[in-house]
Amino acid sequence: MIEVKTSPISDGEFNRGIFATCDVKKGELLHEAPVISYPNDEHQYIEKTILGDYAFEYGIGKSAILLGYGMLFNHSYEPNATYDINFKNQTFDFFAYTDIKAGDEIFINYNGDVDDKDELWFNQE
Repeated sequence: MIEVKTSPISDGEFNRGIFATCDVKKGELLHEAPVISYPNDEHQYIEKTILGDYAFEYGIGKSAILLGYGMLFNHSYEPNATYDINFKNQTFDFFAYTDIKAGDEIFINYNGDVDDKDELWFNQE
């Protein structure tokens, strides 16, 4: 259903993104990414590494690193996917927010809410 390919929107070191391998209907589950959670007071150490740009908020007082394809979705303020935190399963569950065509890159809003247009944290100085 999804695969990692070179993303035309990324010009960073990795240039990766997640792409649909088939047509996906709105609401369909795309990926369940397991998490490694840690207390926020340990985030100061993560911030000193490249992983600091990839950590997600994970409930009250925790952050998480996502496994699987979870950390490879690129950002858009007009995303075609969204995610929910599944604390019971310790996963981030990614769903199609709109119908997605085979070959399309899949985007999420890094702010967590599809309608949140706030500046991204890593662009704030």
